[in-house]
Amino acid sequence: MARRQPDITVPDLTGTRAVVTGASDGMGVGIASRLAAAGAEVVLPVRNQRKGEAALTQIRTLTPGAQVSLRELDLSSLASVAALGKTLREEGTPINLLINNAGVMTPPDRQLTADGFELQFGTNHLGHFALVGQLLPLLRAGNARVTSQVSVAANQNGINWDDLNWERSYNGMHAYSQSKIAFGLFGLELARRSRAQGWGITSNLSHPGVAPTNLLAARPEVGRSADTLGVKLIRWFSARGLIVGTVDSAALPALYAATSPDAHTARFYGPNGPGHFGGPPAEQKLYSRLRSPEDAQCIWQISEDRTGVRIPE
Repeated sequence: MARRQPDITVPDLTGTRAVVTGASDGMGVGIASRLAAAGAEVVLPVRNQRKGEAALTQIRTLTPGAQVSLRELDLSSLASVAALGKTLREEGTPINLLINNAGVMTPPDRQLTADGFELQFGTNHLGHFALVGQLLPLLRAGNARVTSQVSVAANQNGINWDDLNWERSYNGMHAYSQSKIAFGLFGLELARRSRAQGWGITSNLSHPGVAPTNLLAARPEVGRSADTLGVKLIRWFSARGLIVGTVDSAALPALYAATSPDAHTARFYGPNGPGHFGGPPAEQKLYSRLRSPEDAQCIWQISEDRTGVRIPE
């Protein structure tokens, strides 16, 4: 029997502008495809232009006439983030949806961004923090909904407060958890500040569950020459409809959080199946590591200091 895939209804998005990071493949291109099919004008900031062009072709094949375009972005470079921010601000079009989906996971050896940050913390969290800061005028103008993609890993390990850059004892999985916890705390603090300052921005969190995406696949650019055992097992379970989700189902929580009229600020959405590894999207209990307002404010201040991007109080 064919596996029955969960799905959601994406509302009409005609007249809106959406920006989706990490949309050159996997669930990111799936998210962008659904937004474009609903009528949004979708901007794909990508690092790899060849993969970006392939994503455009895929989206336009599925939705002829889709309004979709590429911009350049390398989240591991603050200069690249600033350049994209400048480009979009000069275009002057308000942003109504921002889905912070891009990420890198568990390089086997410690690597640094262009600015000297541990790669996962610098890309997954600091790069997105800086991007929101750069785009804040456009997000405010568009009464935007900002959805930040965290991970089930944000329910594990913790923030290495004494060594955020993992200079003393690098652990790839622990560093990944840290980056996603920090990112989740940021998304919740953005919601708090928006309410307090009247920015009109809705900020919530999503996680994709567990699915056979490319995060754990062979990625020479992060020092991984072959697929990990983890991704091989995930593919095996996914192909048989067991426990975990698919690439398509993994895209649904972010889509729901970003577009559903029933999704709200400072809430958390993910798959509702066993273990929250797969299944249809639904609101979920906030992970314990994301519940401290003091930690969120601390991460915000650290992020401003390290990126040099000041987001007004």
